[in-house]
Amino acid sequence: MAKRDYYETLGINRDASEDEIKKAYRKLAMKFHPDRNPDNPKAEEQFKEAKAAYEILSDAKKRAAYDQFGHAGVDPQAGGMGGAGMGGFGDAFSDIFGDIFGGGRGGGGRSNVYRGADLRYNLEISLEDAARGSETRIRIPTMEECESCKGSGAKKGTEPKTCPTCGGHGQVRMQQGFFSIQQTCPKCHGTGRFIAEPCTTCHGAGRVKQHKTLSVKIPSGIDEGDRIRLSGEGEHGVNGGPPGDLYVQIHLKPHAVFQRDHDDLHCEMPVSFAAAALGGEIEIPTLDGVARLKIPPETQTGKVFRLRGKGIKGVRSIGHGDLLCHVVVETPIRLTDRQKELLLEFEAINEQDTGKHNPRAKSWMDKVKDFFSG
Repeated sequence: MAKRDYYETLGINRDASEDEIKKAYRKLAMKFHPDRNPDNPKAEEQFKEAKAAYEILSDAKKRAAYDQFGHAGVDPQAGGMGGAGMGGFGDAFSDIFGDIFGGGRGGGGRSNVYRGADLRYNLEISLEDAARGSETRIRIPTMEECESCKGSGAKKGTEPKTCPTCGGHGQVRMQQGFFSIQQTCPKCHGTGRFIAEPCTTCHGAGRVKQHKTLSVKIPSGIDEGDRIRLSGEGEHGVNGGPPGDLYVQIHLKPHAVFQRDHDDLHCEMPVSFAAAALGGEIEIPTLDGVARLKIPPETQTGKVFRLRGKGIKGVRSIGHGDLLCHVVVETPIRLTDRQKELLLEFEAINEQDTGKHNPRAKSWMDKVKDFFSG
């Protein structure tokens, strides 16, 4: 069966440039790749034909041989045409090593377009802003395209040239016997371009460091460690590649009253000795204002009161969390003589029936006596 013309296979003219060849191949590869057409043998065959055509036409030497002699000039079985017979065997190993180590073929199959790096910004916000949501502005460093050279890296009035070492392929091939191994070109570092006169502004990098200000919307209920993704606000891509993303990492400032535990809030509630013993009603702060809480008589330190729905509604939660108030009975300080007199009188009354008024203390003392006596 006669082989189809390679130019016809890719749908290009015989005077097509390297970029036109590459563009045509990528279009066909995306369309007929086996992974996209798992049940279509015809598509797989068309993909192989496009790949074979691209491998020949993207290599300057093979393309010249093909233009002069047709398929016979590049047929591995023909032999003798500029070493084409041995080259076919070596290329097979080159493809294998390229697939394993991520490198492209020396014939221009390598892509030098890279996505920009993702960035992270640590943002500290208050508990109130996290609960209710807010909007803030941040200023971040970024690498922007150099205005002087328009990202080319070359001095104004000049252009990057094709690398003389690799011929613009980005890789060089080393062959020993039957084996052919490709490696990144040491002169252009895989870009395929050589800048003879670097830009004086960016020194050949094509990008310069700048700062930009962004607006960040903070959703209500966001928590410590959550991230907000700003698509396309990372570093710019290389050689026209897409930019990366910016991830804003949320950190909560310590709060004077509350500690957050997911959707719940916790706070300590100091209660006077008299209020704890006799009971009463006290005011409790919440994120929405003030709530009143009844303290029953004989409340002990460590008692927890739960105010339902007074916590935070998380980003992924259906309802609000709770506010948990931890009682701390406060011992009075700087007592007056009269206060001391009353407390001594109170203690004397207590001692008449310790088990009745201080059951925990009596139980503890009994255990201590048993320990020393036993």
